[in-house]
Amino acid sequence: MVGAAATSAEHAKRRKYENLDSSFIFVPFGVETLGPWGPEARALFKELSKRVIESTADPSAGSYLGQRISLVIKRGNAASILGTVPRCGGFENVLDFI
Repeated sequence: MVGAAATSAEHAKRRKYENLDSSFIFVPFGVETLGPWGPEARALFKELSKRVIESTADPSAGSYLGQRISLVIKRGNAASILGTVPRCGGFENVLDFI
């Protein structure tokens, strides 16, 4: 089922932080490696996008926010993959490029 891992990750994060002080607003943000977002991540993104669009009066601002988040996730995935490659030379500067 598409998005099941992201949903499961959100549930696990909610359990992990259930004792967090009530003065904090906690929203688990679950995203699968290949793209699907969990329901709470989607809801938070929609709300943030709406607020960014309202504050900037730019209808593209929500799309830009989504692109930035997507890029950060891809960079994190690349760093995770490169972290498993033995340091045999030639890969040291790849992260600088990404």
